[in-house]
Amino acid sequence: IENIQRDVNIALINEFSIIFKKLNINTYEVLDAAKTKWNFLDFTPGLVGGHCIGVDPYYLTYKSKKKGYNPKLILSGRSVNEKMFINVATNFIEAITSKFDKIKNINALILGITFKENCPDIRNSKVADVYREFKEFGLEVDVYDCEANSAEVKNEYGINLKNKIKEKYDGILLAVAHKKFASFDLKSMKKDKESIVFDLKGFLPRNVVNSRL
Repeated sequence: IENIQRDVNIALINEFSIIFKKLNINTYEVLDAAKTKWNFLDFTPGLVGGHCIGVDPYYLTYKSKKKGYNPKLILSGRSVNEKMFINVATNFIEAITSKFDKIKNINALILGITFKENCPDIRNSKVADVYREFKEFGLEVDVYDCEANSAEVKNEYGINLKNKIKEKYDGILLAVAHKKFASFDLKSMKKDKESIVFDLKGFLPRNVVNSRL
């Protein structure tokens, strides 16, 4: 029940972020304002992976369907969160194409592939889905994660993690809010002033970021 409750609440915020993007409204500014209400439930938009939220709701929905009731709200929340990687990838591509005329030969760095911050757990990581979307769009993509095990990532997702960040990038996606990333000098990783930093987690200082959900 607790996993489902979080899943549905995150799905609601994810849906807000999709609507606000179309209205050209900054999601995090809206959430900051909403937090001034004492009983506001503090959730942020993003990817929902892992085993707890990403899998456990289906146990209850399966039993529910067996007993003849289709749990619409639970499954709707699951659908929103399962497809959120498409929205993330599309927003990133839109931010890139606003600066560059073409996608070909554009290189991107994804920071983080674990399903949550400050842990090595990569189960059901939706960042891997974002990676595949980037590749489908034709981007050259590197992934770096200071917490994940490289061999596990290669075995599970076929992705070779970077051991060190030596290159400079046209676009950087902060996908996981590892504490260690807070000390990274992202400006030094940008290829030039047109390069973008997309903060999926609302984690980075706003003066560093070009785009957010």
